[in-house]
Amino acid sequence: MTAKAPPTPAQLASAIASPTADAFRPSLHVTLDGIAVEARVGMSLFECAEIVGVPVPTSCFKQGKCRECLMEIETGEELLSARTPPEEHLSGRFRLSCQARLLELPIDASLRQVRAHTLRRGSMRIESESSGLLGEGPNASLDPAVTRHGRTVLLDDEPIAEADGPLLGLAVDLGTTTVALRLYDLESGAHLASASFENPQRFGGSDVLARIRYDGEHPGRLLQRTLLAYLTKAIATLPCEPSTIYELVLAGNPTMRDLFFGLDVAPIGVLPYRSTTEVAFRDGSASTTSLASVARKLRLPLHPAARVYGLPLVASHVGADAAACLLATGLADSDEVTAILDIGTNTEVLIGNRQRILAASCPAGPAFEGGGVACGMPALHGAIERVRLTDDPGGAGVEIAVVGGGAPEGICGSGLVDLLSELLRTGRMNALGRLEDDSNPCFLDRERGIFLAEADINELAQAKGANVAGFELVVASYGLTTDRLTRVDLAGGFARHLDLAAAKRIGLLPDLPEGRIRQVGNAALEGAAIALRSRSRRAFLEATVRRIEHVRLEAHPKFFDVFVEGCQFKPWQALAGEST
Repeated sequence: MTAKAPPTPAQLASAIASPTADAFRPSLHVTLDGIAVEARVGMSLFECAEIVGVPVPTSCFKQGKCRECLMEIETGEELLSARTPPEEHLSGRFRLSCQARLLELPIDASLRQVRAHTLRRGSMRIESESSGLLGEGPNASLDPAVTRHGRTVLLDDEPIAEADGPLLGLAVDLGTTTVALRLYDLESGAHLASASFENPQRFGGSDVLARIRYDGEHPGRLLQRTLLAYLTKAIATLPCEPSTIYELVLAGNPTMRDLFFGLDVAPIGVLPYRSTTEVAFRDGSASTTSLASVARKLRLPLHPAARVYGLPLVASHVGADAAACLLATGLADSDEVTAILDIGTNTEVLIGNRQRILAASCPAGPAFEGGGVACGMPALHGAIERVRLTDDPGGAGVEIAVVGGGAPEGICGSGLVDLLSELLRTGRMNALGRLEDDSNPCFLDRERGIFLAEADINELAQAKGANVAGFELVVASYGLTTDRLTRVDLAGGFARHLDLAAAKRIGLLPDLPEGRIRQVGNAALEGAAIALRSRSRRAFLEATVRRIEHVRLEAHPKFFDVFVEGCQFKPWQALAGEST
């Protein structure tokens, strides 16, 4: 007997529209971005989203051509139709929601459950603001590249448009995991609005090396096109006419920045890990590592002649985001030696003052952002962000705080640090990350299956070790020890929400006195905003990055030893300084 061919999408859609079929078509439980819906077999996830009002990016009206309607499947992938040709570029748990349709399977109705989320979740806590500790002193100047003479709009004193209305600009922090942007009035310098979203390039991998590999294996600049489509949607949510935006200033690590501009990123993935712009600068064929294009070329919905400017790189994997942090914190303006630690998938370290600056990059991985941890998740509603283990004799008491309140669904970075600290404090975990009471895994919520296993602790230990090694080796290369630093600025969303005492207990941060560690929020976005509003500060940054000394951690003779020591959960021991 010949097997019956599966129905085509058109046939499924026709069946859905048939009123006589509804009474016989079984239902499935679908949860999208935390919102539940009873859906019928044959419906696409996109159609489910429409029912409950979850916005899904699209510009091809569910034809599978724009490849924008990405969803990540959390559970129930076996209840979805097979991948279609428009989804051939996707791997892992990612699907195009207009192509993924619900199947009828001979299983119990209680098991017919699909959980998925879009990559524009409004419940995700993305750091788009600084802490209020930044923006003082030399960063307060207002000297934008975009100005006006009558009705003539000028860019670097050259006319680009005849128009009334406001002169607006965008600052963008393009992270590996998240994207944040701010809208500014360039005549007053006022911050008008903010927006943020998950980086949709995650379908190409969770770290920069995976994205570099993906970009090389898939023609058509899929990563760039997807990102620009999502950025276009984010711009459309801002309270302005996009054509009144005349400049965009972008900060990001070398891979993210160069993918945005459509450059070949393959050289960043192999020794000596240099962007094509850094290669050109070093061989004298370019005068800067910064990039500039126009909105019309990138098909962004700004004024067609608007400039899109990518901040300069420092060196290797130390990118424009690190340069922006330097501008925001004022490190290069001070006589005192201070440090910046931007903890993320790729952690950047800068140490110095106006006379001398050292920088390095640590490939820490996504563990502290929830990646590679069984119950790890980003800082979404439902993420456990605070943990306290009570000291009762049974050792079973757990107190938690959840982002957004409600029932827990997993653990985000700050919650993981808290939990490690509490396990260490109560003696339930030793310094090597081994659970002492045979409770592997350690459950936070047994009913919902939320736990931390030794395999997860190992992932976190390696991420911690990379951060510690990078920081300590750069400080030592400067000829100092950590206790002699005047200040350490912690940049980024993960660091903003850390409990400093917990981070010090497990050795993620140096044990410095209170007040010498500042949690400054999104310093990369703040730096991009400063560069957007001030040509003089932008020129200062262009000159400053050229004199930064890059410390190659992979070639440092002490890296492995310091990394191994840093993987242990204990206050770190400062290295002796070594002049370079």
